[in-house]
Amino acid sequence: MPPETLASLDDALKPILLRIVAQNASLLGRIDELLAQITTLNARIADLEARAGQPPMTPTNSSLPPSRGQKANAREPTPGEKKRRKGRPGVARALSSNPDVTREVFAASCACGAALSEADQAQFFAYDHIDLPPIRPIATRIHLHKGQCPCCKRRVTAKPPADMMPGAPFGPNIVALVTYLHACQMVSYSRMTQMLAGLYGLEISEGAIANMLARSQAPFAAKAGGIAEIVRTSAVIASDETTARVMGKTHWQWAFIAATAVYHTIAPTRGKVVPTTFLGDAKPAVWLSDRYAGQCKPASAHQYCLAHLIRDAQFAIDAGDSVFAPGFKAFLKDACAVGRRRPDLADPMIKAHARRLKRELDRLLELEPTQSDGRKLRDAMFVEACDKLLVFLNRRDVEPPNNGAEQALRMSVIFRRVTNGFRSKWGARSTPTSAPLSRPAAATAGAPSSPSATPSQSPLPPDQPPARGEQLRGIF
Repeated sequence: MPPETLASLDDALKPILLRIVAQNASLLGRIDELLAQITTLNARIADLEARAGQPPMTPTNSSLPPSRGQKANAREPTPGEKKRRKGRPGVARALSSNPDVTREVFAASCACGAALSEADQAQFFAYDHIDLPPIRPIATRIHLHKGQCPCCKRRVTAKPPADMMPGAPFGPNIVALVTYLHACQMVSYSRMTQMLAGLYGLEISEGAIANMLARSQAPFAAKAGGIAEIVRTSAVIASDETTARVMGKTHWQWAFIAATAVYHTIAPTRGKVVPTTFLGDAKPAVWLSDRYAGQCKPASAHQYCLAHLIRDAQFAIDAGDSVFAPGFKAFLKDACAVGRRRPDLADPMIKAHARRLKRELDRLLELEPTQSDGRKLRDAMFVEACDKLLVFLNRRDVEPPNNGAEQALRMSVIFRRVTNGFRSKWGARSTPTSAPLSRPAAATAGAPSSPSATPSQSPLPPDQPPARGEQLRGIF
């Protein structure tokens, strides 16, 4: 309002008019704030509506484990349908090839009362009866005698036997059994005390079990260093990671896989510092992993896990992409089929398949999907994966999927779920877990574990060393 207009008003109206003008300005400012808030909320609503239209993540279209998938109900028999058992040949347990004891049992007489001799019973029916002998701990009392030397008058005490030193009363077989039950069979301390007392009559405390596992760190660490070096110097290394709980905090357990060895480490980070620190100055020829950025640049070449990409393509298909994702999924399955047939294919045939698949990939990358998930997948493959999908066709020692690394972590995930993690750092360092490998010659330093390296090589500060349990498959 112009000042001259305001001055012409009555003195009684001036305060009222000024108050109305101030309120109007305040309301205009509030309206601007609300309009900005409405714009923000509209954007969030549009984002939520877009997410609501996406398909749910399942084990078939994402990295969710199979245990997170919806299990189908068993098919109920239809009325009037008779449930029949499927026929199959009979199977009986094979007799032991080397029985410890054989008992010859002869009939004394016939039902008619006639006596029978052993010569009359040449035929026999054989079966095995298997049982365990009574199991109890063997306690050996050691008397270390001492006396006075008749010559020099010095007191002489006998030295303890090397295999039964004083101190911890439990022998190596008990230590191995306790370590196996806790690490491989996930038996808790309290249940283990009951199990040992019930099965073996061995009374042992939870503190003694903890001390045994703490002493087992040294022999495991001695083996882990050599196994880490085998993996580190391999030409092809695969890796994967999963969460682990240590002292109530989320850590990450990594598995590094070579042709003959598997190495595990637990660290409080998922960053690339873990594989970088593990490798040191080594640089493998090929690295196999999923598309996680922390694993994508430690080697000269990188092979993406095609199994992960098949699930990504399936998610884009479920989301509605019909341009790129279906053909890309078929391309990936074709590539995996060629990978499975490699042992029976000659090198020229593998090169022919590589050229064919490369042409198909180039054709797919030229497509322009309109659906957002399909476009995102296509752009990611075009920018970062053109040279990371068919590396396995140039090297026979590279696998198309990263199943080996995921299988190596499986027993550790089960251990985590059963035990709910580790209550101490030394527990995470000293707990080995065991699982069979597809290659029986492979050695494993294990889960949970970490490089048996000096603190300067660790991805953690010296007061937080990475957890170092050394699992050696087949050590027990």
